[in-house]
Amino acid sequence: MGAAQSKAKEMVALVKLRAAARRIKRQIPSQQHWAFCYDMLQKVSRSFALVIQQLGPELRNAVCIFYLVLRALDTVEDDTSIPTEVKLPILQDFYRHIYNPDWHFSSGTSHYRVLMDNFRLLSTAFLELDQGYQMTIEDITRRMGAGMAIFICQEVETVDDYNKYCHYVAGLVGYGLSRLFHAAGTEDLASDELSNSMGLFLQKTNIIRDYLEDINEIPRCRMFWPREIWSKYADNLEDLKYEENSEKSVQCLNDMVTNALIHAKDCLQYMSALKDNTNFRFCAIPQIMAIGTCAICYNNVDVFRGVVKIRRGLTARIFDETKSMSDVYSAFYEFSLLLESKIDDNDPSSALTRERVDAVKKTCKSSGLLKRRGYDLEKTQYRHMLIMLALLLVAIFLGVLYAK
Repeated sequence: MGAAQSKAKEMVALVKLRAAARRIKRQIPSQQHWAFCYDMLQKVSRSFALVIQQLGPELRNAVCIFYLVLRALDTVEDDTSIPTEVKLPILQDFYRHIYNPDWHFSSGTSHYRVLMDNFRLLSTAFLELDQGYQMTIEDITRRMGAGMAIFICQEVETVDDYNKYCHYVAGLVGYGLSRLFHAAGTEDLASDELSNSMGLFLQKTNIIRDYLEDINEIPRCRMFWPREIWSKYADNLEDLKYEENSEKSVQCLNDMVTNALIHAKDCLQYMSALKDNTNFRFCAIPQIMAIGTCAICYNNVDVFRGVVKIRRGLTARIFDETKSMSDVYSAFYEFSLLLESKIDDNDPSSALTRERVDAVKKTCKSSGLLKRRGYDLEKTQYRHMLIMLALLLVAIFLGVLYAK
């Protein structure tokens, strides 16, 4: 696919994505508590709001509340201004608070503080869910809060610690979603191992991408890169952000990405078993974004300089074009090729990186479902293209108007 054709596809996808976002805003329920929940969902995560709101009505409500409850729990965990002796019991008892509309604890900033300050509305919506959904959300919240409490008092030292932390904050989300799908009668119950990998792949990708934001957090940073990995490249984790350490920083980054890639095959297996198309898109779009983020972060010193993420146009294409396992296999294959093209044989992790990338490529090729997508990770400027598209649409509108 040529560059011009690829850009054109991205422009069309962007228009579709914005139209979908506008439709979602019009679909917000009228009841105060549900209106609050869906409004907050859009504010704390636009991308998840889009994929959640295309689920079936009953499951959509359950997943919306599940997501917001865990975001509220995460807000408490992330707020480094809360003293440990205050934070620990809140994390450990949070699963009880979701049943109590009178409970309140102000924390976080911006939209997250609004969510916490209006927790009664979230609790009210939770209490309207079917008991099966409530029990799943309660159980996962209880286990996650307990796990978070462990790591408030413990650093991530080993790779095993890293896997445990990611399990508590994301693998358990995979468990919960699989149970919600099963409770809704739309899917067979997936194995815990595969469900865990779905969460770990997303979480590890976010931890890698957010290095600079996390290390610079005020009043103090909380980091989850395991010492077992970063200590091979630096005396202090903070040293990785300094330009004079760029070579070692990138080697450490590549080690981290290689660690994340071990979960990719499990994710493909999980998604291939999904039956309901809306569940499939809900799961597949974030996973494709994750493999794309791994590809753009790999061997990229900009992770230590600023924000690194997939450009909006490509994100829009992923949202628009992800409809089947063929699309997933094709995206994973193309992003794996892009990552592979960046491997330096002098990198200490290069042999293991190639092994894991080859495993993903082999899984995708053996499906027999590959098709050409033409994804790339180059930066593209859209402003002048948007202006041209807007002018073209105005011209078409005026032409139709005058023809009448």
